[in-house]
Amino acid sequence: VGPYVLVTPNETRRKQLQQIAKKELDDLEQWKKEHRPGPIMLVPQRLGGNESEAQVRQNQQMILMQSKYQKKHKREEYVKAKKAAEEAEILKKKAIQREKAERLEVKKRQEEMQRREMFLEDQKYKTNELLNRLDVGLPKSDSCQIANPGPESTAWKRSHAYKQALREDENRRLEEMRQEQQRKAELLEFKQKQEEETRTRTLKNEQRSCLPSLFMFYYTLRVNNAFLDRLQNRTQPNNIYHPGYTG
Repeated sequence: VGPYVLVTPNETRRKQLQQIAKKELDDLEQWKKEHRPGPIMLVPQRLGGNESEAQVRQNQQMILMQSKYQKKHKREEYVKAKKAAEEAEILKKKAIQREKAERLEVKKRQEEMQRREMFLEDQKYKTNELLNRLDVGLPKSDSCQIANPGPESTAWKRSHAYKQALREDENRRLEEMRQEQQRKAELLEFKQKQEEETRTRTLKNEQRSCLPSLFMFYYTLRVNNAFLDRLQNRTQPNNIYHPGYTG
């Protein structure tokens, strides 16, 4: 902290300021007293409507009850709509995930089929190459006639039988793969039909569950209308119906 100078207060100046402030406050109070509003004189008159206080209170009570029920009904409708929207969104996401899984499964099966076909082609090529190497130098059946078959003709027959067996094995594998693909396609179609039937059955059950509440609402409405009709017939002076008539 640097050096500083202490200034002593001026008592005369302070007193003058205090006197000026006090004078201003006194003037403000005097002005308020002089400009105070006087008494209000109104001509007495009748206020309100044609209904009595009891009727007004009853109407207010009915309006309050109706507003409470309306708010409750709106809240329930909002909750139902929100829940239905959430369920629809969940079902939509599940359907998307199911479709993705099915596409991935189909893609995997196609890749597996391609790998098997490539493997079979490569195996067939290697086998043919090996058999061609074994057939080099062996006599052909149409070029010469051999009376007594030797070891060369026996080897050629053996290689020919081996080729035939490989072809049959390859055809059998291809047929099994085609049958497997057909079975998977039929199973997928059957699952889709089951899911469609399940959705249809669920929709019908929901519609059936809504019918009793609708019937109860219409029945209550008819009972209330009949009660109001009877009450109106009793209150009318020139009633053409008998007292026991219920409509």
